[in-house]
Amino acid sequence: MSVLKAWKNARLIDPATGSDERGALLTSGDRIVGAVTNGEIPVGAETTDCRGKILMPGLVDMRSHQVDRAGALAGGVTTLILQPNQTNIIDTDAPVERIRTRSDKAGGVVVHPMGAATKGMQGKEIAELGQMLESGAVAFTDCERPVSNAQVMRRLMTYAKNFDALIVQFAQDLDLAGNGYAHEGEVSDRLGLAGIPVAAEVIQIERDARLAELTGARLHIPLVSSRDGVLAIKAAKDRGIKITCGTAPHYLHLNENALEGYRTFAKVSPPLRSEEDRVALIEGVADGTIDIICSDHKGCSEDTKRLPMAQAEAGIASLETMLSLVLSLVHSKKIDMMAAMQAMTSTPASILGLDCGSLAKGARADLIILDPGTPWAIHESVLQGKYKNTPFETIPVQGRVYETIVGGKSLYKIS
Repeated sequence: MSVLKAWKNARLIDPATGSDERGALLTSGDRIVGAVTNGEIPVGAETTDCRGKILMPGLVDMRSHQVDRAGALAGGVTTLILQPNQTNIIDTDAPVERIRTRSDKAGGVVVHPMGAATKGMQGKEIAELGQMLESGAVAFTDCERPVSNAQVMRRLMTYAKNFDALIVQFAQDLDLAGNGYAHEGEVSDRLGLAGIPVAAEVIQIERDARLAELTGARLHIPLVSSRDGVLAIKAAKDRGIKITCGTAPHYLHLNENALEGYRTFAKVSPPLRSEEDRVALIEGVADGTIDIICSDHKGCSEDTKRLPMAQAEAGIASLETMLSLVLSLVHSKKIDMMAAMQAMTSTPASILGLDCGSLAKGARADLIILDPGTPWAIHESVLQGKYKNTPFETIPVQGRVYETIVGGKSLYKIS
């Protein structure tokens, strides 16, 4: 029989409903029983004192290239959506089943895979979406390889519409991007870096939005990096197209100047763009045009990062820093607290149809205890994850996860 637990003396924030009130949350096993705001905690309940800190749903990270359980728990990520670009590409039901089974047995961070949209992520033949969906895939994408052929993309969306499956498309026209890896602009010209124009992002978004409109399929753009990209998403939404999008904290905090000195730790895909683009992305999150914030976590070894810019791997280890970096935008009053939390919990859960991301009765008891005001400095010596490749080294932030609970069990805690 499951033990009734009471997480008392908490500031209960439920992004799914927008509620923010004092009280206790009751859980039993891996499920939420309900909140107690004006009554007594049931006799016999096992209690944990939250000491006035925020108790809210754990983060739902909609885009991670690796499973780093230690980093995820330290960063408050309780549900992680794994990309299909693994050593063995996730393009059939077998690897989907293995990942889901391994996640269930491990009992830690809940891992849901996205399946490849096309076989081998080659953009030519549609993968077996139906079988992968039955095995537990939550969406379909070719990750950083957009489906370039419009006819293949149309057939993919038409097929996905039969299952109401979500298609996730990386917004970068490959012909325009070429061999680029930096934002095409003043900095790339001065440093002699191969640039990618903003048009590569916008053209891909506009084409795929038209195909989503034609087929009636659901489309998600995982990483918007530019002002014009935000405008293209807004225009598509205004036409009633079933489109959602996301961005990552590094696009909200950094611009192309982070590459000065050939700093490869700031090399990401899509590239960091202009200051005008960065500001527009923050505004896009604030007004709801950008639906979700993901980590886009990609841990890289020093051997693959400390290379000439053209050869260095693109990516940031960002599971642990995502929440604190977003909270810094809340503290500076650029994004509303509830909007920021919705973008990392209830909205991605809703888009993917997952039973988490809220404090509703019957939802999974995946929770975090958070003090949004705790100051700390990002430094590799305090990061818990396997990889430390971050351009935010020594940056001061506010907001720390004190405890992470998955399925009703406390799996990470600091005193």
